[in-house]
Amino acid sequence: MILFVEEFPAVVPYRAEEITIPADVTPERVPTHIVDYSGIKQEIKLYYLCSPFTVCVCLRVPLILVGNKSDLVEHSSMETVLPIMNKYIFCSAKNLKNISELFYYAQKAVLHPTGPLYCPEKKEMRSACVRALTRIFKVSDLDNDGILNDHELTFFQRTCFNTPLAPQALEDVKNVVRKNLTDGVRDNGLTLKGFLFLHTLFIQRGRHETTWAVLRRFGYDDDLELHQDYLFPLLKIPPDCTTELNHNAYLFLQSVFDKHDKDRDYALSPEELMDLFDVFPYVPWGLDVNSTVCTNDQGWITYQGYLSQWTLTTYLDVQRCLEYLGYLGYSIIAEQESQASAIAVTRDKKHDLQKKQTQRNVFRCHVFGITGSGKTGFLQGFLGRNLVVNFDFLSETELSCDIVCLIYDVSNPCSFEYCAQIFKQYFMDSKTPCMLIAAKSDLPETKQQYCMTPLEFCRKHKMPPPQSYTCNTAVAPSKDIFIKLTTMAVYPHITHADLKSSTFWLRASVGATVCAMLGFAMYRALLRPR
Repeated sequence: MILFVEEFPAVVPYRAEEITIPADVTPERVPTHIVDYSGIKQEIKLYYLCSPFTVCVCLRVPLILVGNKSDLVEHSSMETVLPIMNKYIFCSAKNLKNISELFYYAQKAVLHPTGPLYCPEKKEMRSACVRALTRIFKVSDLDNDGILNDHELTFFQRTCFNTPLAPQALEDVKNVVRKNLTDGVRDNGLTLKGFLFLHTLFIQRGRHETTWAVLRRFGYDDDLELHQDYLFPLLKIPPDCTTELNHNAYLFLQSVFDKHDKDRDYALSPEELMDLFDVFPYVPWGLDVNSTVCTNDQGWITYQGYLSQWTLTTYLDVQRCLEYLGYLGYSIIAEQESQASAIAVTRDKKHDLQKKQTQRNVFRCHVFGITGSGKTGFLQGFLGRNLVVNFDFLSETELSCDIVCLIYDVSNPCSFEYCAQIFKQYFMDSKTPCMLIAAKSDLPETKQQYCMTPLEFCRKHKMPPPQSYTCNTAVAPSKDIFIKLTTMAVYPHITHADLKSSTFWLRASVGATVCAMLGFAMYRALLRPR
């Protein structure tokens, strides 16, 4: 009552009416509902004092001990209260002492609880809080040198509190750390120990809201776990549409690669890769990734392979991609609302067919062939080494692709029949373009045990003629066949009759060459800042 009338009543009612403090008059800008339980008989006590030095709490809620009627005593009982509670306040309704402060601290205890952050018995931060702040430090350390320099601290301050930090204030902060820690400041930058010390100091001085503002800005909830809304922002993907990374996302991923490629060899060693994944709660890439993307002579993932894996993850499992970008702090560093801004959703494939052009940059090609037909060798030629691929093909997911590649072994008389059966059963009536690959063309060709030859089969079904391929060469295998596959995916409106025309391949080769040159130019442009 005193909170509103600001005077002590002559007759105090047995129970006050319920009161709501509006949000616009509170420092935290949240409404507060106050209920007086003094006149209600409680069958279950939620809180009770067992002794002057013990507090038992039956529910996990913030608890503040209030010493009321402080006007009736002349001495302070702080020595008795201190061992019991780390949250306490003395007030007097009669003298209007600390009434507003009482409800301010009540709000603060709910919005910025101490329990998840700090252990008062040990006088140190809890392990979950240390883990969260360590990740925040690593994300904010833009050059990965182990310290937060003035530029990084200013960016951190502006990101969390929407206000820059004055140069003198920045020096004052570092001086406080220097006075208390010998290794808290290095090369005029704040180390991880110094960063953790500052937040411990904030908490010990009752400024929990500072640490909570940082934690919540970086996606943490009240249990110091990354919030699901932060990791998986809403992203609407209509049917028959695909997902790709946009230009800003690739620039961000390039900066992450540069940050951890300490030796500047354009590849991530196992140690550098583990350092990159240190902000993840688990290691997202297994050893199998090294077998599916470009690596250097030491088997380390190259810059091209690194971006390829991100592209593949975005295409096949965009939710996983959003989660990974969240761990890396994309929305913070790129100053975007969420990771969803990194994703480009393509239009329906039906519109591509109608408009006879596509805006997509990523296409899906499924490779089918009997065991031993040369599928692995064909894929080896794409990367120049072994590639492990396991398809549970013929499922609905695997049948949904942009281009089908049917491979048979020219030296195996039973190989082509398998490709013919796959085509007739699944792709003969579909609009998905198909290409037949005559693998192991360096070996003597054997007559296939089928009712017609592969060339006759292609003519009957209006497919381009079989394309010869071998990876058993002294030099790197030719990439022409991969350009043809990409061209067929890029131009889904081209009829099967057009695909047989040599003039079409001449025009398509020129177009594919231009695309390749543009892609190489973009690749060089991305590398230039490195």
